[in-house]
Amino acid sequence: MALKTAPITTADIPAVARFLHGNLNTRVSADAWERALQVPWKVSAPNHGFLLRDERGEVAGAYVAFYSERTIDGRVRRFCNLGAWCVLPQHRFHSLRLLKALLAQDGYEFTDLSPSGNVVPVNTRLGFAFIDTATAVAPNLPWPALPGGTRVSADPVVIENTLTGDDLQIYRDHVGTAAARHVVLIRGDRYCYVIFRTDRRKNLPFFASVLHVSDPDLFRAMRRRFQNHLLTRHGVLAMLAELRVVGHRPPLSHMLRSPRRKMFRSADLTERDIDYLYSELTSLSW
Repeated sequence: MALKTAPITTADIPAVARFLHGNLNTRVSADAWERALQVPWKVSAPNHGFLLRDERGEVAGAYVAFYSERTIDGRVRRFCNLGAWCVLPQHRFHSLRLLKALLAQDGYEFTDLSPSGNVVPVNTRLGFAFIDTATAVAPNLPWPALPGGTRVSADPVVIENTLTGDDLQIYRDHVGTAAARHVVLIRGDRYCYVIFRTDRRKNLPFFASVLHVSDPDLFRAMRRRFQNHLLTRHGVLAMLAELRVVGHRPPLSHMLRSPRRKMFRSADLTERDIDYLYSELTSLSW
């Protein structure tokens, strides 16, 4: 059966969302897939990824993408974050057509922040590099709040009135995403803006992965307050903290033996230039 490769247009999103719900992850509803693919931040995106159609016009495979424009060292860089990749078993031979179509787009830096095990060697052969994802897991305990003028808030009004500059823009860009959770840690005239997502480990939904920390030093000083917030407000039992994100290894933690892989491909950027914002990690809960 002949298959056609084509960009995923806005009109294709509902069909792709139903396909991914039915064939990749039934825990994620078709509506959730559809909302995730229509990102709330402003970006001139060429597509939403690429798809395969069979002779009947039905979706036989899809590789979705999340685009963004980021300023790094004063220069605007265009990013393509590779998201969910699914092809029907009888058409798996054609899977690479989707990846090659994405990578053939000029002028983009590419990230793959949730590659499955069999995708990792494919990415490696195509020039992707690994990000250091050394991750500590720390139990969230009901630490008492000590006096000292500190505050932890997830109130949108407090967050809007506290954040400034790029932090405020990041918040406004992500406040409508499904996976990103927002907290501000305040001490005196300083703040630390934290974005996290809830995650599953061994199919247990009791973890929070920290995606963004605006002030690692203040985060370290207020870590107990943040973890208490995770436990009491979200019912999250443990914090997953990549050392490159939070800046330190939390006490009482242990290092994961096999942290989840993350990869990127760029001609000149290094892993220090790569973060987890404007991506599948903030846009989709699974």
